[in-house]
Amino acid sequence: MGEEVDRVEFTRADRTAFRDQVHRNLDAFARMLRESRFDAERPMTGIEIELNLVDENCDPAFKNSEVLSAIEDDAFQTELGQFNIEINVPPGQIDGVGLETMEKSIRASLNAAEDKASRTGSSMVVVGILPTLLTEHIRREALSTNPRYALLNDQIFAARGEDVRIEIDGIERLQVTADSIVPEAACTSTQFHLQVTPEAFPRYWNAAQAISGVQLAIGANSPFLFGKELMRETRIALFEQAADTRTHELKTQGVRPRVWFGERWITSIFDLFEENSRYYPALLPVTSEEDPIAVLDRGDTPALSELRLHNGTIYRWNRPVYDVVREKPHLRVENRVLPAGPTVVDTMANGAFYFGLVRALADDERPIWSQMSFSAAEENFHEAARQGIDAEVFWPGVGTARATELVLRRLLPLASSGLDSWGVDAAVRDRLLGIIEQRCLTNRNGASWQAEEFHRLYTKGSHDRRDALRGMVRRYRDHMHANTPVHEWPID
Repeated sequence: MGEEVDRVEFTRADRTAFRDQVHRNLDAFARMLRESRFDAERPMTGIEIELNLVDENCDPAFKNSEVLSAIEDDAFQTELGQFNIEINVPPGQIDGVGLETMEKSIRASLNAAEDKASRTGSSMVVVGILPTLLTEHIRREALSTNPRYALLNDQIFAARGEDVRIEIDGIERLQVTADSIVPEAACTSTQFHLQVTPEAFPRYWNAAQAISGVQLAIGANSPFLFGKELMRETRIALFEQAADTRTHELKTQGVRPRVWFGERWITSIFDLFEENSRYYPALLPVTSEEDPIAVLDRGDTPALSELRLHNGTIYRWNRPVYDVVREKPHLRVENRVLPAGPTVVDTMANGAFYFGLVRALADDERPIWSQMSFSAAEENFHEAARQGIDAEVFWPGVGTARATELVLRRLLPLASSGLDSWGVDAAVRDRLLGIIEQRCLTNRNGASWQAEEFHRLYTKGSHDRRDALRGMVRRYRDHMHANTPVHEWPID
């Protein structure tokens, strides 16, 4: 959805033309894969981090236009809700001290942006779901003013034909309806991009799917929604429901959701784009004038605009990305599993664990996906969303085990080996993976800290629920800006 869309109405002919163009894009893409037309130089990585804005009471601040005007930095962009913004970190190298350089760059950008945001009476909080966001905040007027968000909202509700019903069972139970996609804006995430060759893509995507549950267990940071304590990574269930275009009847028929884990291991990136065209009707059927086959015939690189736009409205937790930079096409795995936060250093530790582990598993002569069913990977994912750092997951050769024990005994050594294969500096490797190790040893991540601090203020203290959530967010924000890893945060 990063593409600008200037249409407000679509006809039946628009949808037919868009489908035809997506199929022509697919033909061009298949030809590009056969002809090895992709950039295969040193792989780059990029990071996107979605942020929440709060006011002096730590309630949502609906000021993203004002904040972006104050920041005046193209790296910061609007997001779905007026209480959201996003930072897009420039692509960089993983090897050497690349991850450390990226960490310093992110911290400097966020610190400068926070200083400017404060002039609007706003502050930034990097968290999976803002705990002080309540149902009173999720009105349609909270959508960002960019027309593409209102258009996406209208198209999703036209497809659904009814309000969104959100039902989540966790420690407490939530039932709420909404007449817009604003609840989706509550889901703020970290997205890791990894450039790979076409030949390597299926191995990296399969590896990313296999470890998604473990990533969630160790990195969970979204235990509260609309004032209730639910799952440890409530963002997963919320996003699955808030962006669902299916009616109850279509769900019963087995129609696939738009927020999707998937249903099988793949052998080519083409599998994923072909599934997109086969299973999902267009939400935003905007066609370009480009004939991608003609572009290829003259030796140039097609934009494949329709293929990319359609892909951007299908929310896989690990998404394929086709992009063109300086006339060179490349492919990326976009890992969308993790919530934002708690700190920049925690984010980079999550990144190091992910980059190292997928490299080790992708290079393994006996791939993990040849030993593990796809349904087991999906069950791990949803179990980790429910239980967070206390989750038990399945792993080949181990069976069912605590995620923390699996990471300590089996996966951290693999991640370390993978970072060595990338050429990461040993000191950078050990510092970042050491944070993951300590999270497992202390049994503390962002979600568990939030829950403990909330109960200190609410269950054991004298605060009412709303003030307890505000107090917890205030302390969270202070620790976040200090960039202290979450396993070291005290329960004050």
